[in-house]
Amino acid sequence: MTVCFPSIDLFNRPGRTALVLALLSPALALLLPVRAGAQEPQSVRIGLTYSGSSRPGLYLLPMRGQQADSIRAIIARDIDFGDRVTVIAPDSGVPPTEPLNFPLFAQLGAAAVLQLTINPAGALHVVLYEVAAGRLMHSRDFPLGVPALSPDWRRSVHAVSDEVERWSTGVAGISGTRVLFVRGGTLWQVDADGAALQQVAGVGSALGPVWHPNGTTVAFTEMLDDGTRVVVRDLARGSTRRFVKERGSNSSPAFSPDGRSLVFSSGSDGTDLFLAPIDGSAQPSRVTVGRGSTNSQPTFAPDGRRIAFTTSRLGRPEIYITDSDGANPEHLTTSGFGDQLYRADPAWSPDGRFVAFSTQIEGRLQIATIGLRDHAVKQHTMDSVNEDPSWAPDARHLVFTSSRSGSKQLWVLDTESGRLRQLTHGPASRMAAWSPRLFSAR
Repeated sequence: MTVCFPSIDLFNRPGRTALVLALLSPALALLLPVRAGAQEPQSVRIGLTYSGSSRPGLYLLPMRGQQADSIRAIIARDIDFGDRVTVIAPDSGVPPTEPLNFPLFAQLGAAAVLQLTINPAGALHVVLYEVAAGRLMHSRDFPLGVPALSPDWRRSVHAVSDEVERWSTGVAGISGTRVLFVRGGTLWQVDADGAALQQVAGVGSALGPVWHPNGTTVAFTEMLDDGTRVVVRDLARGSTRRFVKERGSNSSPAFSPDGRSLVFSSGSDGTDLFLAPIDGSAQPSRVTVGRGSTNSQPTFAPDGRRIAFTTSRLGRPEIYITDSDGANPEHLTTSGFGDQLYRADPAWSPDGRFVAFSTQIEGRLQIATIGLRDHAVKQHTMDSVNEDPSWAPDARHLVFTSSRSGSKQLWVLDTESGRLRQLTHGPASRMAAWSPRLFSAR
């Protein structure tokens, strides 16, 4: 028997002798009786604590039924990619019968046990146990999409993963999200685990995509022979609306958190930021007064009151913050971090605590974050060229463009532990935008 995820550090835990013996015969050990689980309490979560160096264990029991191996593998991968919990997922075997051996699970490093079964109606029955108290904490049936292994089916399983993570840690997972990006001048989408790659229909010559908070509308910069313009497209309906303040450059859109407004960069001799209602009910209003400088790449604070953006008003790209009406501009990146004083591509974290950005260090762009409270800067990448960061809705993970694999591809970074994983493969991919949570099991 093998353990599926190399990040599991089983043999460095106390009681490793007992653990090795348990691994040699897990099916027999799990059947040893301890006590029956209690009835599920209402609105209770385990509240597992975690840090970048130590994550509580979640033991994922074997299961039976159609697509059992696929379901188990997707949920194990989803929760592992969440980086808050260590998934302990031995190779599939015979599912144990209750009562479960909770002391053994504790020796295996598990703080919780997840049991998955397919009920007679074809729904996924999910049970979460707390190991320390030896009790059932949550139990629920989740309908699965049809047909099996279809995109809808996978989204249903992702929604289960995110809900299990919420039960366990109090923070919903991010597997039920998608990443929008540019490949060959066209827009593409991919699930947060790198599966279900799909081209966005009806879009060509696109740059800089962003998501609307509703998760069904996007905006991007459309390349034209005589300049650029901003396009808002409803992915469900296929309808579009175009925004142009002046002839020439109209680019780098960003939606307000309430979804009612769009800020974008526009101009011919220099560019400024303009704010417009997305329903077209009013003309765009000026946000910045750049006096010939370039002001672009806006990103809203979660409360919608402020905007961070890139500006050349100091003679080099720097990141400023302004009120959404243009008042109180403030230089954010004042620390001198980076050898050539180049800072761009700001992305405001969903919890409002950080702005991620690209900074030039030793001649190459790297990903960094700056705290909004103390202005402390943290560098997150060192290898190759890294740019265009975008936050996941959990305010912990970033997707960005990197050349570390030999061509530009999308990579995902856990900003707390530094763990990296490659998201896209194949033709060059860049300019990623992480969606809000799209698929809920609640």
